[in-house]
Amino acid sequence: MRIDLHTHSTASDGTDTPAELIRNAAAAGLDVVALTDHDTVGGHAEAEKALRELDGPRPLSLVTGAELSCRVGGVSLHMLAYLFDPQEPELHRERELVRDDRTRRAQAMVAKLVGLGIPVTWERVAEIAGEGAVGRPHVAQALIEAGLVGSIAEAFTPEWIGPGGRAYVEKHELDPFEAVRLVKNAGGVTVFAHPAAVKRGECVPDSVIFDLAAAGLDGIEVDHMDHDEPTRARLRGIAAELGLLVTGSSDYHGTRKTIRLGDHVTDPAVYEEIVRRATGAAPLRSA
Repeated sequence: MRIDLHTHSTASDGTDTPAELIRNAAAAGLDVVALTDHDTVGGHAEAEKALRELDGPRPLSLVTGAELSCRVGGVSLHMLAYLFDPQEPELHRERELVRDDRTRRAQAMVAKLVGLGIPVTWERVAEIAGEGAVGRPHVAQALIEAGLVGSIAEAFTPEWIGPGGRAYVEKHELDPFEAVRLVKNAGGVTVFAHPAAVKRGECVPDSVIFDLAAAGLDGIEVDHMDHDEPTRARLRGIAAELGLLVTGSSDYHGTRKTIRLGDHVTDPAVYEEIVRRATGAAPLRSA
């Protein structure tokens, strides 16, 4: 089985619509794909419809989820939440708070850029985001179009909209321990996304993983494009010591990143354990 448990669609900052993501996952030969847009389940309905309409040589299973924006000790981190009840009121309310603040944040970043004399507009950023949850990648795309940077990675630096950057603005983020509690309460399973992705900025110390494990964290994402082999080995050791599940995934964003669906995958036994632990929802399967 080929299992990719971390992907994004146009419901957040990916370039594939949810329906395209499903069709592309099937074309890539995946058996399981998780749709984990940032702080939203807005793409689930379209993905589920596309799954029902899928006509291919092999079935595909869809794991519904989200990637929750968190912060602890002044450091941002992301929490993958799988198979939770999307209607559970506490978690729903927190997701809405984070999603709504994304708009305020993006508008504030655009205002800072305009103040620096940069020719970007909120109207264009909103147009790039479309119906999705607006985020920094959409502001970065506007900078690329304006000819100021050559890539999203170049935009995510102190020169522009990286942490501490000239046009950076903080956003509302969940406490990760509260995120674990909320997802568990909604019947879901939690996996710490790319915990040592130092290319993205400051990472929390390993002690936070130990504390999160004590609070009920289910697993850590180890096989990820932003983890080199020594980092993966270290994280596997931590997972073994703490009894955490180890996942692998592409963190696919369509054309916004070079990574392809299924470039990193999760062991079938780990996937089965995630499904076993979840009580809020179950994977959906094509005909």
